[in-house]
Amino acid sequence: MSDQPPYPPIRSAVRRDELEEALFEVKRVIVGQDQMLERLLVALLAGGHVLLEGVPGLAKTLTVKTVAEVVGGSFRRIQFTPDLVPSDLVGTRVYRPDSGTFDVELGPVFGNFLLADEINRAPAKVQSALLEVMQERQVTIGTQTHRVPEPFLVLATQNPIESEGTYPLPEAQTDRFLFKVVVGYPSPGEEAAVVGRSLGADVLVRERLSLAALADHRAAVEAVLVDREVIGYAVALADATRRPGYHGLQDLEAFVEYGASPRGPIGLVQGARALAYLRGRGHAVCQDVRDLALDVLRHRLVLSYEALAEGVTADDVLEQVLAAVDMPHLDLSRGEAAA
Repeated sequence: MSDQPPYPPIRSAVRRDELEEALFEVKRVIVGQDQMLERLLVALLAGGHVLLEGVPGLAKTLTVKTVAEVVGGSFRRIQFTPDLVPSDLVGTRVYRPDSGTFDVELGPVFGNFLLADEINRAPAKVQSALLEVMQERQVTIGTQTHRVPEPFLVLATQNPIESEGTYPLPEAQTDRFLFKVVVGYPSPGEEAAVVGRSLGADVLVRERLSLAALADHRAAVEAVLVDREVIGYAVALADATRRPGYHGLQDLEAFVEYGASPRGPIGLVQGARALAYLRGRGHAVCQDVRDLALDVLRHRLVLSYEALAEGVTADDVLEQVLAAVDMPHLDLSRGEAAA
């Protein structure tokens, strides 16, 4: 019988304390919002895009800008407005009279970190221009295809309380975000700290994690083991949103028009692997999947008119799904799943 542990530890060649240093540097500027910061780091490690939703003044834009400064790499910000056109994002061909030729002027999407501020204020044509970039990591202008730099991360914000002059994101685009993070109000103590910091000088943010180091961490995340039971749990959660009656959730059938797409369980597993690495483990567990379930699945559900009429939200549906689907427990001493 082998004495080797079923799950190997994380390789020591990668300095995991760099991630803690980066997180500490961000927290020198951002007060509270621990869950949002953790999800941003997980997205960085997993290579996924993030949609941040919250009312104005919750430091969504400041958080994204600060993370970009701490990690290094190029940062681009696009303020989405109703008069924006696709070429304002991806670039266009410009005619040069002196040479009689067309040159390609690349747009602001060509950066490591793209902040799409108030993305729901842009019309559908502009929103769809992000689809190829987010999914394929490339832009086609005329007959030429241009790769965006690596890493490439889209962090979009939207305001949920204003409907005038906004265009709801189509399901095809929201499905391409790994997380949809709902940003809430800070606690009274955290808000007092925010007000106190506003009276002083701006904090000088230092780079704590290079792009090369981030690439090393991403490679280490790909080595994190995922048990079949963890994959099965992620698939079961997604299936429960599509066939709630099969999982004993008949009351939800009238509220869900369409359940999570296959990108749902893929995102759950990829995110769980990155979260496990961030928590210092070389293997993912079902609790990692459960912790990320709301952020990965809430924007992939299409609710019925009956749900909207009764005020049922995607989070309400997912809370019942999480309660109904049994979470397997892994017996790490044997490397098998225990019932």
